[in-house]
Amino acid sequence: MSILLTPSEIIEHLYCPRFTYFMLCLNIEQHEQKRFKVQKGRRIHEEKTRINKDYLRKRIGATAKATEVYLSSDKLHLRGVADEVLTLKDGSMAPLDYKFAVYKQRNYKTLKTQSLAYGLLIAENYNTPVHKGFIVYTRSRNKLVEIEFTPKDYAGLKETIRAMLLIIQKGWYPKKTSSKAKCMDCAYKNICV
Repeated sequence: MSILLTPSEIIEHLYCPRFTYFMLCLNIEQHEQKRFKVQKGRRIHEEKTRINKDYLRKRIGATAKATEVYLSSDKLHLRGVADEVLTLKDGSMAPLDYKFAVYKQRNYKTLKTQSLAYGLLIAENYNTPVHKGFIVYTRSRNKLVEIEFTPKDYAGLKETIRAMLLIIQKGWYPKKTSSKAKCMDCAYKNICV
């Protein structure tokens, strides 16, 4: 059976590799659906999909879009639902993701990684180049931010996926994050040794 990782699981792995072990080896849920920001983010996704159904972002060169697109690839070991898949006037495509977050004048690695994972899935499923992605920060008056993807970015993502597969397939217990601050709000802090 093929292992299919989600962009969210990749982000959690980057936060701390032990998330992969606890969630995907031991199948211990973190119950993130109970968290306020997760619930609010899901409501915003539903609302934006309903409200923006026919809205096309011509300013960024979009000529077509599809919403709530399920994408998967056994070859890449990835699966997920992209908020929007945009077709751009140069013939390339791009993911667009809504985030219940405030834009703080920088792109966080986690958000770029999530967008990059959708970019990899879009490129594989549509056999079309994906050179960038877009994030809409809903708590900053729907600020639209463009993120460029480089071959080095894609190579790094594939390496992260390989590391996750090793943990899952071999049942390896990885080193935890070096940041003690991350452990304070961790769902697994009581069982992580």
